[in-house]
Amino acid sequence: MTREEALDLLHQHVKNQNLIKHMLAAEAIMRALARKFGEDEEKWALAGLLHDIDWEETQDTPELHTVKSKEYLTEAGLDPEIVQAIYVHNHVHGIEPKTLLEKALYSAEELTGLIVACALVQPDKKLASVKRESVLKKFKQPSFAAGVNRDIILKAEEYLGLSLEELIDIELSAMQEIADDLGL
Repeated sequence: MTREEALDLLHQHVKNQNLIKHMLAAEAIMRALARKFGEDEEKWALAGLLHDIDWEETQDTPELHTVKSKEYLTEAGLDPEIVQAIYVHNHVHGIEPKTLLEKALYSAEELTGLIVACALVQPDKKLASVKRESVLKKFKQPSFAAGVNRDIILKAEEYLGLSLEELIDIELSAMQEIADDLGL
């Protein structure tokens, strides 16, 4: 599947612009992680781009999140390795990620929400103004971006061998590169 085909599929299922921005951010961070680990950047980017394709439909039934995605993406002919990584990333299923792709998507996409929240409290509301230190400080405040599951983010050390600081650096840089697409 090409990126254009993936975007067409995404727009068939996702209307919320903030959710689309989250998925674009996840695409960018997965591409950056693939580069770091010497993996297939296009494959990893597609996993990020499509990981929440069923969220609007399943947000009130978390146990169905990624179940519908698996159906849609399999039917669309997406690489089964990517489909499985997307399925596994929903921690509600309790499936332990096995492949590096699964581990990366599982532990890394959650941080995008905290980084966006950090940008939105900047005077200029820009990602360019966000520094690692401010993300770390806000990470330690559970009431800030309370919906962000910090335990999942911390799995990056076990799963990827990346400290929280390294993960923040990679993700912040990747998101800053597409700041215009994210409106930040």
